[in-house]
Amino acid sequence: MITGVPDSDARRHPEFSTPASEISPVPLPPVERRGAFIYLGALTFLVSLADPNGGLMDIPVSFFLKNKLHLEASEVARFRLIAGIPLYLSFVFGLLRDTWNPLGIKDRGLMAIFAAIGTCLYLAFAFAPGTYGNLLAAMALLTMCTLFVASAQSGLASTLGQQHAMSGQVSAVWNIFASLPAVVALVLGGHLSERLEIEHSDTAARMLFLVGAATMAAIFLYSALRPKSVFDNIHLEHGTKFTPLQDLQRLARHRPAYCALTIWLIWNFGPGSATPLQFYLQNTLHASDTDWGVWNAIFVGSFIPAYMLFGLLCQRVSLKRLLFWATIVAIPQFIPLLFAHGMSQALIIAAAMGLMGGMATAAYLALLIRSCPHGLQGTTLMMSGALYYISSRFGDVLGTYLYDKYGGFYVCVVLTTFSYILILPMLWLIPRDYVEPADGEIVSVPLN
Repeated sequence: MITGVPDSDARRHPEFSTPASEISPVPLPPVERRGAFIYLGALTFLVSLADPNGGLMDIPVSFFLKNKLHLEASEVARFRLIAGIPLYLSFVFGLLRDTWNPLGIKDRGLMAIFAAIGTCLYLAFAFAPGTYGNLLAAMALLTMCTLFVASAQSGLASTLGQQHAMSGQVSAVWNIFASLPAVVALVLGGHLSERLEIEHSDTAARMLFLVGAATMAAIFLYSALRPKSVFDNIHLEHGTKFTPLQDLQRLARHRPAYCALTIWLIWNFGPGSATPLQFYLQNTLHASDTDWGVWNAIFVGSFIPAYMLFGLLCQRVSLKRLLFWATIVAIPQFIPLLFAHGMSQALIIAAAMGLMGGMATAAYLALLIRSCPHGLQGTTLMMSGALYYISSRFGDVLGTYLYDKYGGFYVCVVLTTFSYILILPMLWLIPRDYVEPADGEIVSVPLN
């Protein structure tokens, strides 16, 4: 077993926490590994469903802004940019997760406290007027609660992946169970958006927030669970000798994290993947609100078979090879959309695009998990979340500007494709020890 004491005991006796340099990954027995995957999968599903930036609320909110408040494409993009300010500081929530032990139960404490607060906030905003200002405040505050919950989920998942040499399998499980609620939300979101068209704006907003309250309440209840397959196999990796400032200095000196985070930033830039795509499908290909939801559901759902394939291959093939070939396949991902002449073709192309991008997403997340400095898994993974939103939101603003200026989607596709090409040279900068082994292979790497 890993040198050290179980997480629950280490909290009571932090002086016995294991130094990072003494930790050696040990694969879990199959039964315990399956139990951990089931717990992580269900938790990821709930967190993804409750997220106001990607769960059941995302599509209805975008159409609420467009159809009820009559905002233009650039105004919708600016709303997302402003409402997402807490997202750009996600690493702060991760650092708090790594250094704070609420209620003496760490990750479960974070989930319990902030899921309860999030439920109350959802209920409060459900009965507030559905104005631009209220919606903006709601999205910002609810995002903060979700980030605390997400930091617990991501830190727990990445720690398990590192400590038991299963980063690729954790990445596959994480992506699969994050995609499932996204598919449900996208399908229901389009229908819900059209249902909201016949409601008064205040009634429409209330329906959205009540749905969010229910999902947050489910996370609060889930925090009471403590499966042994997860929490008896987690070990703290440093005690009280590190301060938050010293932890950030360790992260700043950790070269593998720079490579992984840069690749993640480039991958999520996608200036043609959000608002320009929505307006292209609706204005050029005449998609309805439901069509837009179905297109996204097919796109996201088509990632899942690729995630499953990655989960199998990562146990047999080095991460280095998977990273290279997944990137090659993903580079032309958006080009087929330029040849669509209607929504029926666009829906078929959505499936192909999902298959092309799934392996890359799983490989880049596995790389992030492997590249975390020990004891800073939450900080690193939440920093990747911050980069995701910074990159995607600013990419969306740039893509919307180009779409409006040049009146065509092709410019966005060209820029997106070029940005994906830039990932290739970054792959050669990753230290070999972090990408040579497959899952389950124990290779000593320099620990930070």
